[in-house]
Amino acid sequence: MSEVATPGWSGAPPRNVCIVMLSAIGDAVHVLPVANALKRAWPDTRITWVIQRVPHLLVEDHPAIDDFIVFRRRRGLHAWEGYAELARAVRERRFDLLIGLQVYFKAGLITALVPADVKLGFDRARARDMNWLFTNRRIPPHEPQHVQDQYFEFVRWLGIDPEPITWDLRLTDAEREAQAAFFERLGAPACAVVVGTSKPKKNWAPEGYARVLEHIERTHGLRPVLVGGPSPVERALADAVLERTGAAAVDALGDDLRRLVWIVEGSSLTLSPDTGPLHISRALGTPVVGLFGYTNPKRSGPYGAYQDLVVDGYARHPGEEYPIEHTYRDGMGRITVEAVLDKVALAMERYVRD
Repeated sequence: MSEVATPGWSGAPPRNVCIVMLSAIGDAVHVLPVANALKRAWPDTRITWVIQRVPHLLVEDHPAIDDFIVFRRRRGLHAWEGYAELARAVRERRFDLLIGLQVYFKAGLITALVPADVKLGFDRARARDMNWLFTNRRIPPHEPQHVQDQYFEFVRWLGIDPEPITWDLRLTDAEREAQAAFFERLGAPACAVVVGTSKPKKNWAPEGYARVLEHIERTHGLRPVLVGGPSPVERALADAVLERTGAAAVDALGDDLRRLVWIVEGSSLTLSPDTGPLHISRALGTPVVGLFGYTNPKRSGPYGAYQDLVVDGYARHPGEEYPIEHTYRDGMGRITVEAVLDKVALAMERYVRD
């Protein structure tokens, strides 16, 4: 496909827009301000999102999205069935604009399968897995910046202002009722605690969590509530924390993503490494103490708020000046209990209200 360099959307607003962002809950959260900006600028445009099953559970009732196409990923010999299913779903459809926010090869294949006049993607330098082959418009090259700002590059290319930045994650009436009942039984303000991610190098030591949970309960009067998914890694880490701590922590791990959302929304504070619930907490306005050592917090930390609550193990030494870059470090071991407790105390002082 040829590349056209002229930026901007000219003429009438597109009738149909397709967003391709398949996986990762945190990335799905970053898509929401993009969708909101598009809907504000083009209220009559129909927005469709190609997404995978788990992040779809998070956003399926979002007011800016008119339609979802759920890509059902298969493995092994059945891997191509998901693509064939998607091809059938879009066979009779035509989009004026496709926005390709994901640069992995599988997203490129989906971009190729979706009929669209304009397929807007990243510049060649950032379009990994030769993803640029599947697009016919590309945003200009840009120095590294926060993931959310990268997504806003697409919005600005279209001539749209992303401000005001909103997420609009909402709870249903039924979720509000379940939330009220949960916190009434809890008997104290909550601190939502994420102890595990899908990437072991993002995870902090169970012993550290055990001591922090005791301090949160004893000093700040918060009831620790462990939240997360049902994966064996998360389950094992949560069990290790529960075995080691004297805090009366509540075990709320499970496979109900919407339950996690309303627990975080109703909590006074969140404690989390770089994973989806951290970004959910930011979107909901719940203060979040972020534990970073593997990923760069300048690139993937909570966006636009609570950066002062980041525990920075990514820095090789306190005060290190490092650039915004997509580079990994093995720094979770640099995070100390004392550093986490300092950030918890700061959160309680600046953000948590009685």
